[in-house]
Order: sequence, then C-alpha cells, then structure tokens
Amino acid sequence: MALGNIPGGKDSGGSVKQVALALELPFMVVAPVIFGGAIGFFLDRWLHTKPLFLIVLGILGVVAGIREALKSADAQDKKS
Repeated sequence: MALGNIPGGKDSGGSVKQVALALELPFMVVAPVIFGGAIGFFLDRWLHTKPLFLIVLGILGVVAGIREALKSADAQDKKS
C-alpha cells in the first residue's frame, strides 16, 4: 500500500500532517470549553450567581474552540 499517493511508499508528509491535525482538532475544541466552564463555575461560586458565568463562559469557549479549529484547518489547507 503506497502512502500519500507516491509510488514506492514514500510519503511527503502530507498525510501525516493531516492525521496530526485530525487528532489535534478535538482538543482545540474541547479545551476552551472546559477552561471557560471551569472559570465560570468558580466565578459563580465566588459571586453566588448560580449558572450565569458557567453558561456564558462555556458558550464563549465553544465559539473560541470552533474558531481556532477552523483557523488551524484553513492554515493547513493553504499549506498543501
């Protein structure tokens, strides 16, 4: 089986980079959500505002994570 559509099995690194990006993307999306949610949780406990900051910062984490993942995928697409 040839790698990267190159006869002889030599890969120019393109498929390896794609696999690396595919493995990295879930962490790019999940980490900001967890981080924002944790900050929101502790702010809610400190300020006694039940789920307000948890929801707001969790949603901001989702937006930031998706934005960063799209930016990274776009940069990878422009490289190849």
